[in-house]
Amino acid sequence: MKKKQKPDRKFTMTTARMAKNHSWTAPDGYKIMVIDRGAASFNIPGDWLIKKFEPLEIHDADPPNDKARLMVTIWRFPPGIDWTGLPLAPMLMQAVTHDEKEDGEKRDLLETGKIQSIVRPDLEVAWVQQHFMDPVEKREAISRIAIVRSPQVQLLVTLDYWPEDAKRCVPHWDELIRSLQTERVIKDPLKGPTLH
Repeated sequence: MKKKQKPDRKFTMTTARMAKNHSWTAPDGYKIMVIDRGAASFNIPGDWLIKKFEPLEIHDADPPNDKARLMVTIWRFPPGIDWTGLPLAPMLMQAVTHDEKEDGEKRDLLETGKIQSIVRPDLEVAWVQQHFMDPVEKREAISRIAIVRSPQVQLLVTLDYWPEDAKRCVPHWDELIRSLQTERVIKDPLKGPTLH
């Protein structure tokens, strides 16, 4: 049976000047990534490049010269469902221990760390670090994988990097997790979120 192919969705990247009185702010060296007009937002390094939209892929340089890749997938939930009875940590552990490559072959895992959990009033996060053998480069690589959930939005976030780049990439991960926001409505992206 043939797999049904998704239609190619075309995206056009445009650049626009921000309003003089915009409310966007990010730490030095970072820029703000906003998905779907505020369904999710987080800070990424200012010089990283968006290379793909579905799933979102952001690289620290043009491939094949990149040394780090951030991937983000977002799902929207229907309103009115309480997901708090489905704990994130076991769901994440099941996902990362049964991780398969696109061709169905199991990932060659070297080590899986302890799950880290963060609960905030607006969202919850469970994330874990894994060491694995990169199938192309045939050397050790690291993934940090997070499931982020708020009442109507869920994100899967993965940051892949080489061990020698950990000193540079771990602070970027920490800033992404710290700056995560979901379920905002940004009516005018050139002005930013409404501040009260």
